[in-house]
Amino acid sequence: MASRADVDIAAETGVETFEPTWEIAHLLPAQGTWSEEEYLAWNTNRLVEFSHGRVEVLPMPTQSHQLIVPGLYRALQAFVEACRLGMVLVAPLRVRLWPGKYREPDVVFMLAEHDSRRHEQFWEAPDLVMEVVSEENRYLDLEVKRREYAQAGIPEYWIVDPVQGRITILRLEGTRYTIHGEFERGTRATSALLAGFAVDVMAVLTP
Repeated sequence: MASRADVDIAAETGVETFEPTWEIAHLLPAQGTWSEEEYLAWNTNRLVEFSHGRVEVLPMPTQSHQLIVPGLYRALQAFVEACRLGMVLVAPLRVRLWPGKYREPDVVFMLAEHDSRRHEQFWEAPDLVMEVVSEENRYLDLEVKRREYAQAGIPEYWIVDPVQGRITILRLEGTRYTIHGEFERGTRATSALLAGFAVDVMAVLTP
């Protein structure tokens, strides 16, 4: 609902101005006070991650991002299905890294032997995650999530970087990731976890 000031301005100028519906915002928990239950119950058409009482609304994906993700999914899904290895899904899908911490990777894979980690509202730490780097969130994908996914014990992390034209595949050793490979256009990116799985970098980055 527009405020009285907005109505007055519109009457004087003939131009309508509006403010956000603050009353609705007040119905939501304050930042820092969200519980996991409230986060999981919140339905929205945006990608929203959760970190220790705070919700983090992610930028809307670009067209390029949305074209790259299905290509990665199709390639991984075809390999996993043929070998009967487990399940592959794409965002939006909540992944709980540890209590109080949720991310929504672009592509996630869980081995069949770890089916108990798959729940209706979220997955617990999967076996492989893929992120397509966003220019608005490069530090998040390259640094923050690298630390978090390692801390969660995720064995393999693919960083797909369209701007740099590279796919970096990280393999977990102990509590930290090491670089399994940095694959440029014109090469095939190979998985450390899934022997025989590879994607053509050019084809992935030029959908």
